[in-house]
Amino acid sequence: MIGIVLVSHSRALADAAVGLAAEMVAADKRPVIAVAAGLDATTFGTDAMAVSEAITTADSPDGVLVLLDLGSAVLSAEMALEFVDPSVAEHVRLTSAPLVEGLVAAVVTASTGASLDAVAVEAQRGLAGKQDHLGDVEVVAATPAGEADRTVDVVVGNEHGLHARPAARLVGLVNGYDATVVLTDLDTGRGPVDAGSLSMVATLNAQQGHRLRVGASGTQAVEVLAAIEALAAENFGDEPVRKAPAAGGSGLDVAIGPAVVTGAQVDLGDYVAGDNEIARLEDAVRAAGDELRGMRDGEHREIFDAHLALLEDRTLRGEVRSAIEGGASAPGAWKQAYDRLAETFEQLDDAYQRERAQDVRAVRDRVLRALTGSSTTPAADAARSVDAAGSTVPDLAASILVVPELDAATAATLEVARIAGVAVRAAGTTGHGVIVARSRGIPLITGIGDVDVPAGTVVAFDARTGTFDLTPDADAVRATIAARKDERRLAVEEADRPATTRDGRTIDVLVNVGAVQDAIDVRGANGSGLVRTEVLFGDRRTPPTVDEQVEAYRAIADALGNKPITIRTWDIGGDKPLPFLPQAKEANPFLGERGLRVFRRRPELLRDQLDAIRRTAAETPVHVMFPMVTTADEVAWALTELGPRDALEVGIMVEVPAAALRVASLARELDFVSIGTNDLTQYTTAADRTNTAVAALADGLDPAVLQLIDHVVRTAGVRVAVCGDLASDPQSAVLLAALGVTELSAVGPQVPLVKARLRQADLSQIDTAAVLAAKDADQVRGLL
Repeated sequence: MIGIVLVSHSRALADAAVGLAAEMVAADKRPVIAVAAGLDATTFGTDAMAVSEAITTADSPDGVLVLLDLGSAVLSAEMALEFVDPSVAEHVRLTSAPLVEGLVAAVVTASTGASLDAVAVEAQRGLAGKQDHLGDVEVVAATPAGEADRTVDVVVGNEHGLHARPAARLVGLVNGYDATVVLTDLDTGRGPVDAGSLSMVATLNAQQGHRLRVGASGTQAVEVLAAIEALAAENFGDEPVRKAPAAGGSGLDVAIGPAVVTGAQVDLGDYVAGDNEIARLEDAVRAAGDELRGMRDGEHREIFDAHLALLEDRTLRGEVRSAIEGGASAPGAWKQAYDRLAETFEQLDDAYQRERAQDVRAVRDRVLRALTGSSTTPAADAARSVDAAGSTVPDLAASILVVPELDAATAATLEVARIAGVAVRAAGTTGHGVIVARSRGIPLITGIGDVDVPAGTVVAFDARTGTFDLTPDADAVRATIAARKDERRLAVEEADRPATTRDGRTIDVLVNVGAVQDAIDVRGANGSGLVRTEVLFGDRRTPPTVDEQVEAYRAIADALGNKPITIRTWDIGGDKPLPFLPQAKEANPFLGERGLRVFRRRPELLRDQLDAIRRTAAETPVHVMFPMVTTADEVAWALTELGPRDALEVGIMVEVPAAALRVASLARELDFVSIGTNDLTQYTTAADRTNTAVAALADGLDPAVLQLIDHVVRTAGVRVAVCGDLASDPQSAVLLAALGVTELSAVGPQVPLVKARLRQADLSQIDTAAVLAAKDADQVRGLL
C-alpha cells in the first residue's frame, strides 16, 4: 500500500484534513499518512527537513504521494527530495491535486491497494464531483469500455444520498473484487461511471431515493453485485436516520418526584491561573469538542454541529486569546466572550434566535467545566441526587430536575430511568434542549419562573394544565399519571378508527409534518394538513432543486399511504428564518415581510416550489396552501403564479385578524382555508408567546380568538381546517369541531389522543354561544 504525505502551512488545517479523510475507511485499511505542517502547532509555515522526515515515515515500496497546499509548500517538498535517500526519492510523487478533496480520494483509493499511478489519478480528480454539481467545469466521466455482463438495481436509502463516506465504502468494496463495475443513476440518467473511482461516483450526485443500476463484468461479477446489493440494503454503511425512541421516558405531560435543583453558573472560585493559560484553554476546547462529537451521531446531530461551530468560532477564539495575552485567566476570558455573545442573541427581535443564547451558554459552560476540572452538570447532579432523594421518599424512584434553562447536551444525556421530568424556569418551547427532551419522551414543563424550589422537596407538574405544584397530592398525581397512560395506550390502539363524534359528525384528523419521519411515525392520521416546507428544508444553505422537493413530498405521501397532503409554500420571516433566503433586518419582523409577502420580490423560488408541488400532485392527492395572506390582491397574485390547478386543491392560511374578517372575499376562488391559531392568537392579543412578560396573554382559547374562528367558519363558504396548536389539544379540538371546523391537523403524538377525545364527544351538547361570550380563556376552559 502506498504512503501519503500532507504538506501544509497550517498544522490545524492538516490535522483536520487527515481527520476527515481517515473517517472514510476503516482503521485497519488506512494507508500511512504523515503530516509536515506549520513551523509548530500555531505558527504558519513549511520546513523542508520536516517534509523529508514525513516522507521517510510514509515510505513504502509501492510509493509515496505528496499533497501540498500552496506556495512554499511546493518548494519545501522539492527541496525535501534532495534530503532523502535517492532510492526513496525515486518513488515519491508530488501532485497538484486539491488538498482536502484530493486527500480524501487518495486515502480511499490507496486503502484498496491501488498503485501509485492510480491513486495519483484519483487525487487529481478530487474536484470532479463538486465541479460537476456546480457546473464550474464540464467533467468527462471516464467509464470502462464494453457492456456489463450482469446488472442489478439498488436504491440509495441514505438521508443525504451517496455522499463521501458511503461512496468511499462502495469504492472500497468494488476494488476488492476482480471485476469491472459501473453505476448509472436511473432517475437522472447520469452515468455509467466507474464504481471503483471515488471522484466518478461523486459525479453521479445520487440522492436519497434514487435508483442505481449496477453493471459488472469479470470473473467475480456475480460476487461483487451480491456484495453491493447487501451494502445498499444497509444504507451503504450509514445508520438509518430515525427519531430517537422514548428511551424509557414516559412520553406523558405530568410527573412527580423529589426536586433536584441546579444552578446556572460553573464555580470558578478555586481556579488558579498559571503561565500556560492558552495551552490550558486549547486542551479544554479539544476535550469539549470530543464530547460534542460523541453526541452528534443521533437524530439531533445538527444541534451538536451548531454547538461545535460555536466552540470553534475563530472570531471568538481570537478575542479570548487576546484577553489572555492581556493578562486574563483562561476561564475569565472565555466566559466574558461567550457571555457577550449570549447577550447579543438575547437582544435580537427574532424569538427563535433569542433562544439560541441557550446554546451559547451551553458551550461556554462545557469549556469552563473542562478548565476547572468540574464534572458537575445538571445531568450528573440528577444522577447523584436520586439515590439520596429516594432514601427519604422511597416510593418515588425518579427526580424532577429543576433548571434555569435546558441545553441540548443535558437533555441528550439525562438518565431517563432516574428522571421523572424536567421543570425549566425559562419560558419558550423552541429551545434545543426542550426539543431533545420531548423527543426522548421526558415529561417537561417550561416557564415556571423564579419560584423557590427547596432541594429534595417533592414537586409535581402537569404541562397540560400549565401547573407546577410545590405541595402536590401524591395520590392524585399518581392517579393522573395512570389515567394518562391508559388514555394514551387506548388511543394508540384505536388510532385507525375514524373520529366520529357521538352525534354522528366525522372529523378528519391529520398530522403536521416537518420531516419525513413525522409521517412515518404517526398513527391514525387521515393525511397531512400541514407540510412545513421551511422546516423540511430548513438546514439547507442553498435552495432545494425541484427534483429534491418532489422526492421529499413523495416520501411523505408514501409514508401516509398516499392520503392527501397539504403542502404549505415557504413560510419564512419572524421566527422562521431560511438560511438560503437571507432577509434584511427589520425593526419588527413579525409585522414585516413574512410568508407570501417575501416572494412577491423573489418569485423564482416560489415558482420552483409550485412546480414541484404540481409534479407531486400528478401522482398523489395534494393540496397547496399559501401562508400569511392578508388581501385579495395577494390571493390573486398567488393563483396567477400557480397557473393551471389540474388536480390541485388550493387554500390559504388565515393567520391575521384582517384575513379572518374578510375571509369571504379572500376565499371566493379557493377550495379551503386553514386557520393558523398560533399566529392568529399572537396578532389578536398583541402578545409574543415566547416573551415571559406577556406570554399568558397569548392564549388560543381567548374568546376574541374563538370569535374570529367562528366568523371564518360561518362566512368562508369553503372547507375550514385548523393546523395550529389548538388542533393538537384534545379539549380544544372538540370545541373547534363544535364551532364547525371539519379538519384538524395536529402534531403526530397527539393525533390518536385528539381522535379519541372526538369519539367521546357529543358536539350538540356544547354551548358554543356561551363559550364565545365568555370573559376570558379561563372561563372558556371552565365551560368545557
